[in-house]
Amino acid sequence: MNIYDIAVKDAKGSDVSLSEYRGKVLLVVNTATQCGFTPQYADLQKLYETYRGQGFEILDFPCNQFGSQAPGTNEEIGGFCAGRFGITFRQFAKTEVNGEDESPLYTWLKGRKGGIGGANIKWNFTKFLIDRKGEVVARYAPTKTPAALASSIARLLEDEG
Repeated sequence: MNIYDIAVKDAKGSDVSLSEYRGKVLLVVNTATQCGFTPQYADLQKLYETYRGQGFEILDFPCNQFGSQAPGTNEEIGGFCAGRFGITFRQFAKTEVNGEDESPLYTWLKGRKGGIGGANIKWNFTKFLIDRKGEVVARYAPTKTPAALASSIARLLEDEG
């Protein structure tokens, strides 16, 4: 199995095959609208604006598993992010990233890059960087700012472009 075999739900509840992103550099992020890290949305948008024309995509998966910090419907979350941060990258349906009901995407991601202290996602804004071949090249803790990922993203886009 690879990332392109996985389907996820978009914010409207429709199935989306991740094969749509074949050949792109991806940053997969579990997000929340009421978290101390929520301001990272602004930097994620800057990354997206800088690199989207070169084959870069951000896949945003709101998650309410950590302190119930992503309340509201998918539509409310989308409205908040667009209004407050000008988000134009794709947001998906609220997703569980750990446990019995976790998304197959997160099962797959954690199987590739477990992280410090085990595979489970510890908090909102954990980030996975995926190359154009669909391989997970890095996992970043929530404290790693999106701006700090710019050079790694640029390198992947240059190396494989």
